[in-house]
Amino acid sequence: MRAFTYERAKDAVAAARAVATNPSAKFIAGGTNLLDLMKIEVEVPTHLVDVQDLGFDKIEATPEGGLRIGALVTNTNLAADALIRRDYGVLTRAIVAGASGQLRNKASTAGNLLQRTRCPYFYDTNMVCNKRKPGSGCAAIGGYSRQWGVIGISESCIATFPGDMAVAMRVLDAVIETIDGEGQSRSIPIADFHRLWGDTPERDTVLRQGELITAVTLPKPLGGRHFYEKVRDRASYAYALVSVAAVIQSDGTGRVAFGGLAPKPWRVEEADALLPRGAAAVTERAFQGATPTKDNAFKLPLATRALAAVLAEAKA
Repeated sequence: MRAFTYERAKDAVAAARAVATNPSAKFIAGGTNLLDLMKIEVEVPTHLVDVQDLGFDKIEATPEGGLRIGALVTNTNLAADALIRRDYGVLTRAIVAGASGQLRNKASTAGNLLQRTRCPYFYDTNMVCNKRKPGSGCAAIGGYSRQWGVIGISESCIATFPGDMAVAMRVLDAVIETIDGEGQSRSIPIADFHRLWGDTPERDTVLRQGELITAVTLPKPLGGRHFYEKVRDRASYAYALVSVAAVIQSDGTGRVAFGGLAPKPWRVEEADALLPRGAAAVTERAFQGATPTKDNAFKLPLATRALAAVLAEAKA
């Protein structure tokens, strides 16, 4: 690990300004992803701004009937919250499907949204990787690609977003709140938050340098039954090959989003309308234009079967 300087922020705007004015600076909260990447020199910040003391650790009701989740609420506390469990069950199910209890005790809501891909070519500094070094190439393309993306990918990168929580938040139409070094705030729908790779896969999200996440807002509850189906290589502590987050109403209508398949949680609203017609109709529309490799083409029928299992449980 390379040497770096460190400060513990007491004010959100000052923290944002400190990172905005230093291109080599990073925010740190739980550090469950950033510190791992620093140890292997994939991330090499020269300065860390610790935001743990900023007080963004509460879950509060909004005037619109939803919930506002502070950026520093831990995964454990978010999943266990009584209102989340009652009204946003898909979020609890997604969170407890990820990582381990120890990591969930430390990982923050904002950090979970910002976690970087687990592509081994990204982690291996001996391999070329456009995310790590723009313009160097992508070793995953033409390499072993079983785990990686089938849709929304590009000729520059085929990595996937690894998280579970964000897939549930995509179904719920969450909104990410931020503040910058000038004190300006903005609200970003989660549908627009994570980027498709295109020609700039080094940029995971639409956040600008120094823009700090302060909270995630959920709209009023959707009702219905909530599901999170995660298909992985082992029973725990593994990233999804395919995941399905769904909210299904009693008449068979609902919403569905997929994980493990794209650079971002994948939801196509037009496909939601096809839920009463069955899983195959939904996935045919949702993955229209998919470009799988020979190693990961199995993910498309696997997604259909995972959604079919959810729909069967909903009917039961």
